[in-house]
Amino acid sequence: MSPRSVLRVHAAYRDDIGDLVTRRPLPGPQIGQLDPFLFLNHHGPQTYAPNNRGLPFGPHPHRGFETVTFILEGELAHLDSGGHESIIRAGGVQWMTAGSGLVHAEVSPESFKRAGGPMEILQLWVNLPSRLKMTPPAYVGLQADAIPKIELNGGQATAELISGWLDGEIGPITSLTGVEMSGVRFQAGGVARLPAPADRAVFFYVVSGRVAVGETPVEHWKLVEFANDGDEIQISAISDAVILYGHADAIGEPVFSHGPFVMNTREEIIQAIEDYNAGKFGEVRL
Repeated sequence: MSPRSVLRVHAAYRDDIGDLVTRRPLPGPQIGQLDPFLFLNHHGPQTYAPNNRGLPFGPHPHRGFETVTFILEGELAHLDSGGHESIIRAGGVQWMTAGSGLVHAEVSPESFKRAGGPMEILQLWVNLPSRLKMTPPAYVGLQADAIPKIELNGGQATAELISGWLDGEIGPITSLTGVEMSGVRFQAGGVARLPAPADRAVFFYVVSGRVAVGETPVEHWKLVEFANDGDEIQISAISDAVILYGHADAIGEPVFSHGPFVMNTREEIIQAIEDYNAGKFGEVRL
């Protein structure tokens, strides 16, 4: 096994949505995508007062990709035009395949709006290849107790395995494209070696705390871009830390995106807009 070297470290930039604190490391000024990883929004951490308006993501459409949403603190209510509905609490994950198109809403449940409290959420967009862009929509919502916790290096780090394989365990989500994804929590001083198979794109974002990747220190709200020169990532925790970690095969196809749609061509985007306006994605009533 040999470690990959760091190419660049990209800082998330602030892009608040109303009163929702939002940072976005991908895409950024020096990086468009990490094929097939397209987009990451980091909402919070922040504390909502009682009698708040909650999250602002009312009904909106998607086509051509998947969303993976990590609820670090707070609660998130999901409702979509495919008939899926859930409230996922802290430590849980939502994996939604937009595929051929649906409408969904991601809002705070009434109990959270009444009581308030801490909130922190990550949402990652993962592209689909052209052969799967029109796959039927799907949704899986997992509470924290449904996610395997894998101790690494004697318990100095713990991986919360969402999809794929790690240390002989398999995640509860079966990705259409073989994406392997975990949240990894480190104690200060903890070390870990995470697999990064040759030619796979690596996704590595420091959610909180400070780590060293090889000899490179990386603090919270930073995305690490790696060279394809090894088959593992070596990490040591300078403080208690949380990272979002995954790897996947690159798709290697043109990406044409417009708002909530990610396709391969401009013509496909126009068709997505027409289909949505014609009501073919269904509807959500809150």
